[in-house]
Amino acid sequence: MSEPEPHAVSVAIQRGLVAARWIMVPLYLCMAIVLALIAVKFGEELVHAVPHVLEMQDTELIATALTLVDLTLVANLVSIVTLVGYENFVERMLPQAGPLPAWLAHIDLGGLKLKLIASIISIAAIDLLKRYLEVNDTPRADLMVQTGVFLAFVLAGVMLAWMEKLSGHGD
Repeated sequence: MSEPEPHAVSVAIQRGLVAARWIMVPLYLCMAIVLALIAVKFGEELVHAVPHVLEMQDTELIATALTLVDLTLVANLVSIVTLVGYENFVERMLPQAGPLPAWLAHIDLGGLKLKLIASIISIAAIDLLKRYLEVNDTPRADLMVQTGVFLAFVLAGVMLAWMEKLSGHGD
């Protein structure tokens, strides 16, 4: 019995790794469920707020609005990751795939990273703003830590954008 030719082994490994992309499909489908859960939570927050809106203090209304914006940004984040991931790792390899939105073709993985970090920074900023609205109820040390984490996200975002620009992808 002869040993397999090195080229044949390499081709078999490559085919196996390319076929492994299908493992991502159930994860993308589960992300649709996560999106539905976020929508349910959004609805719950809205239904809870509407009957009390006339009794709310300004800061309570702003905090509620920020919570709804926060949930919307998280839903956008889930959508972007799901659609761009599917488009990049599964759909492109299908022979006769149905049309996806045209904007997906313009987002590469570098662009996805920038959108993700921008969303994370926005979510962190909203959470920090909510904490500052509750400044009397939030320990100063917690505010300092949360501000530090927010600034670390901002710094990471700036560095990521700079690296994309240096690599020629951020034009």
